Amino acid sequence: MKIFTYPSKEAKKKINSITKRELEFNTKDYEIVEHILNDVKKNGDKALIKYTNKFDAPNLSISSIKITDNEIKEAYKKVDTPFINALDTAISQIKEFHKHQMVNSWIDTKRSGVFLGQMVNPVNAAGIYVPGSKGGTTPLVSTVLMGAIPAKIAGVNKISMVTPPTEKGEVSPHILVAADKTGVNQIYKAGSAWAIGALTYGTESIDKVDVIVGPGNIYVTLAKKIVSGTVGIDTIAGPSEILVIADSTSNPDYIAADLLSQAEHDPMASSILITDNKNIALSVAAAVNLQIKTLSRKIIAEKSIANYGFILLTDNIITAIDIANTLAPEHLELQIENPFKYLSLIKNAGAVFMGNYTPEPVGDYMAGPNHVLPTAGTARFASALSVENFLKKTSLIHYSKEAFKKEADKIILLAEIEGLSAHTNSIKIRLEK
Repeated sequence: MKIFTYPSKEAKKKINSITKRELEFNTKDYEIVEHILNDVKKNGDKALIKYTNKFDAPNLSISSIKITDNEIKEAYKKVDTPFINALDTAISQIKEFHKHQMVNSWIDTKRSGVFLGQMVNPVNAAGIYVPGSKGGTTPLVSTVLMGAIPAKIAGVNKISMVTPPTEKGEVSPHILVAADKTGVNQIYKAGSAWAIGALTYGTESIDKVDVIVGPGNIYVTLAKKIVSGTVGIDTIAGPSEILVIADSTSNPDYIAADLLSQAEHDPMASSILITDNKNIALSVAAAVNLQIKTLSRKIIAEKSIANYGFILLTDNIITAIDIANTLAPEHLELQIENPFKYLSLIKNAGAVFMGNYTPEPVGDYMAGPNHVLPTAGTARFASALSVENFLKKTSLIHYSKEAFKKEADKIILLAEIEGLSAHTNSIKIRLEK
C-alpha cells in the first residue's frame, strides 16, 4: 500500500478520488435491466423462469420455484449443531439490538380543541434479496438475518425472500434454515433483476411487496434503483469500504487483516488507513503485502488495494477524524488508545468499530447492529438498514369548531399569499356557514 503524507497535493488528490467515486451504470446496463423488468411485468412467470433457466438453473420448472416445507425440513438435516448454535446466538443479539429501533404511535393535545398525532404501521409485505454464490458454496446467511429480523420486529405481515438457485435448482440449506428461523414466510429460487421485478410487480407465483431490501450485483442494484418509487428500497449500495484510524497502540497485523477483509469483496472496494505514527504506517503496508499472498480471493484484493487502498500519515488523530468525516465511510474502525474520547467528533460513518478487538466482521455477523450500511459517501445523509425501513407513518389531525375559528384567519392569509383561492374558500365557507 502506498503511503501519503497529509496535507500534501498527492494526499488530497487521493482523497478526492474516493469522495468523487460514485456508483455508475452505463447505458447498456440500463437497457438490459429495463428490458428484464418490463418483461417480468408483462409476462410474469413465463419471463421469470426464462431468465432463471438461462442464467442459473437450466432444468428448474416454475412449479419448483417456491421452496417447500419439505425442502426446509431436509435443510435442517444437512446443517450441523455448531452452525445452529452460532445462528441462534446471532439471531438473538440482532433481535435485541433492533428492538430498540421500534417507533411508537403518539398523540398531542396541548392546543385546546386540537388533536394531533402520528400513527405508525408496518408495510404489509417485504422482500429480502439474498445474493447467490458460485455453486452455493458460500451462502450469505448474515444477509438473511439482517433483512428478515428488522422486518419481523416491525410487524411485517408477509416476508418473501428471493435468492438465485444453484445450477441444480437448489438453495443452500444454511440459507433455508436461517430464513425459517427468522420468520420468512415464502422463499423463491430466483435472482438478479428478474427477481427484483417479480417482487415489484408480482407474478403468478410471487406476490408483489411494498419494500425490497438486500444487496446484490450490479443488475440487482440497478433494478432496485429503477423500481424505487414503485416500491420502497433500502439503499443503492456501492462497493464495500473500510477506513481505519490508528495510533501507536494499535497492532499492524490486525489493521492489515481488517483492510483486506473488505478488499476481498470487490476490486472497487476501498481500504484506507489514517495514522499519526510513521512506524504503524510502514508496518501495516508490509503486513498487507504479506497477508494478501495467502488469501483465497488474492486477485480481487490486489486490484482493490492497488486502485482504492492507501495510507495517510497525519500530524494527529483529530486531523484523521476530520478526513474520515469527509470520506463518510461505510465502516470506520478506531484502533486507538481511547476511542470513546473521540466518539463525539465522528459525524459521518455507517458504523463505528471501537478498539483493537472490534474488527468489522464482528458487526457483519454477531454484534447486533445491521451490516447493510450506506456506501460511497452516503453516510453523510443515510443510515443503516433498520426497523424503520419497514414502517410508515401517518399524520393524524382533528380540530374542534372553536379551534378552527381561532386559526382560520391565519390559514386564509397564508393561502391567499400562495394564490390558492380554492384553499381559501375551503376555510371561508366554514366561517360563513
